[in-house]
Amino acid sequence: MNWAYCTNGFADHRLPEALAILADLGYTGAAITLDRGHLDPYAPGLAAEVSRIAGVLQRLRLDAVVETGGRYTLDPWRKHHPTLISDDAGRRAEFLTTAMRIAADLGAPVVHLWSGVKPDGMTEEEAYARLADQCERLLDEADRTGVSLGFEPEPGMLVRDLDGYERLRRMLGDHPRFGLTLDIGHCHCVERDDLPACVRRALPYTVHVQIEDMRREVHEHLEFGEGEIDFVPVLAALRGYPGLVAVELARHGHAAPQVARRSIEFLRRAHEGRVADRGRTAGRG
Repeated sequence: MNWAYCTNGFADHRLPEALAILADLGYTGAAITLDRGHLDPYAPGLAAEVSRIAGVLQRLRLDAVVETGGRYTLDPWRKHHPTLISDDAGRRAEFLTTAMRIAADLGAPVVHLWSGVKPDGMTEEEAYARLADQCERLLDEADRTGVSLGFEPEPGMLVRDLDGYERLRRMLGDHPRFGLTLDIGHCHCVERDDLPACVRRALPYTVHVQIEDMRREVHEHLEFGEGEIDFVPVLAALRGYPGLVAVELARHGHAAPQVARRSIEFLRRAHEGRVADRGRTAGRG
């Protein structure tokens, strides 16, 4: 399994330092969130910084994907605004286009994205139509750059589950570059089926995996062993998936190195089937 870690969980570290820690801990990849301090897409000298980070990744032998979930990357007042279904969706589309070009320069095969919350006064059908229109344009850029989109269903957003993703994918003609970011915790939070069944359903589309513990119907990313998920069968269902499996604990940056260490140790045990009682004795050992 190709374990990775989302750099939004290392927000208090410089990006090269975070990448070096991950490599030292045995991770083989990083999910790099474009945001202030970590490949800020609006900072001067972006091209040179992208080239520098590409060299760091190569030296550390880390694979990468590019994530775009920074909370205030585009608007300092409104979290995750604008989205692809906002009236000013063009700003989000321009950001995602930049993200694809950065990914291509990093040698990262996937750019992650999501829908956003349905605006007040807009019907679901109108929102899906607007989202599909924006995604169709982004897929033109994906074809040009050779990067795939990894669309993430997110609790509370327009596209919140696998049903929503599959609906949007059909609207896009099952475009081969419109892949799925499968978030294991989100599936536990919102899906009807058990997690191994969700994984099996999602794998044909999956180009990126995020992983964390979670409780049913509570969208809070938890360290492994602090939620309800039995990871042994989940990871068994993921066997054969070739991409990155990235720990997403964005609110644990105050102890990032320690959390990253505990996370990979837990995941290795779970992958080997050596975690009992959902790992509750293994999460903090």
